[in-house]
Amino acid sequence: MTRKLSLAHLTAIQASPPQLVNIAADAGYDCVGLRLLEVTPGDAWPIINDAALLAETKRVLTDRDIQVLDVELVRLTPDVSIESFRPMLETAAELGARHVLTQGHDAERSRLVENFAAFCALARDFGLTADVEFLTWTGLNCTAHAWSLIQEADCNDAGIMIDTLHFCRSGCDPGELKTIPPDRFHFVQISDAAGPKPNTTEGLIFTAREDRLFPGEGDLNLVEIMLALPPDISVGIEIPNSRLAQSLEPADRARRARLATVELLRRVDEARTTAPMR
Repeated sequence: MTRKLSLAHLTAIQASPPQLVNIAADAGYDCVGLRLLEVTPGDAWPIINDAALLAETKRVLTDRDIQVLDVELVRLTPDVSIESFRPMLETAAELGARHVLTQGHDAERSRLVENFAAFCALARDFGLTADVEFLTWTGLNCTAHAWSLIQEADCNDAGIMIDTLHFCRSGCDPGELKTIPPDRFHFVQISDAAGPKPNTTEGLIFTAREDRLFPGEGDLNLVEIMLALPPDISVGIEIPNSRLAQSLEPADRARRARLATVELLRRVDEARTTAPMR
């Protein structure tokens, strides 16, 4: 089964966008995911306002034959200005990106739906889709919530992006994924984690941002999740790990992450082939 593999920026956020592209190409990836907007200080590169960095990134993408799968991160907060995302979308389009990772951080449902619909429309002007990611510690915290947001906003080209860590930590069932049209899954982000779900928000956030594991090293039901998603879905490999960052260079982490993911996907394809007909 042929799938595009993408190196998510958080796996090696220390690398500049051109460096990330070179790391991805050397490790055998097809794509990268680029962090264009900060969530926490220092977790994005200033490519939107740096013409030289943008030009260098575009040159390296062409030279190394690497695509940009997605850019991040749009957070729809109560006071968000949709128009403020225009420079990000312009940069994403110039880089040839296809999807924008989008999160809902607003407890007022009607406002969130309105803002999401407006963002989808703006992204569409640049040939981009808005792909909703849910987080365990927010109000938008499960597959059903993300899918209902897309439906309520009537965004026919929007996607739902499953992050395997958040999916499992939120107690979602892989069977839920079968109830959503396959063409709404544009890409998935894969990682593993050890042990039971942390019982505090701080613990959940720490695992998500600093303690993810390579596929197969933890306890998440990754094979079952991947079996429930389209077989040709693009796979973003997002494995930030602050401990490994102290001992392994970004290139080494990227190679190990890809090898572990390829092995997992081999198991998925084997399970798909041997599964009994229904």
